[in-house]
Amino acid sequence: MGILARITNATKSSKNGNNRNESSLSTGGHGIDKNRVLAPTDPTVINPVNAGTWQTVRTAPVNDTPRYFNKAEADALKAVAAQKREEARQAKRAYKSLKKVEESDAQVHTAHRTYIKGVADNELTKKCADASTARHLHTLRPEYAKLGFGLDRAENKAQQRVDELKAKIKDKY
Repeated sequence: MGILARITNATKSSKNGNNRNESSLSTGGHGIDKNRVLAPTDPTVINPVNAGTWQTVRTAPVNDTPRYFNKAEADALKAVAAQKREEARQAKRAYKSLKKVEESDAQVHTAHRTYIKGVADNELTKKCADASTARHLHTLRPEYAKLGFGLDRAENKAQQRVDELKAKIKDKY
């Protein structure tokens, strides 16, 4: 099918309501859905569409006005502060580890996508070679046709000569 036929056929298809991106690789079609490509890896991941909850940690309420504390309150707050200091230290360690896990996941993801790009590139290289071979085989067709016609002509001449010889022999006997 020629390029003009492909274009006009694509135009006819789109007029008939059959306009699909995945039409055919040979006509430049594709099956790449941008919504799937850009879909988050997890529904809760932070991105411009899902900015998170903006929640924070607040152990004690904000004292927006000055006030006095008694000894029991001060001692209790001192114990809570010590406990929260230790919990904060452990939380920092945990978040640091979680960040490393995310970085590792991202490295694996990136390596896999690099691999997939290589597979796609090599598939195209293979298909280019296949198309080149097909084009070359098409250029050989006329020569093969000539060979075939020549063989047909030789067979017909030989058969004609055999028939002539048979007729001569029949006439003699």
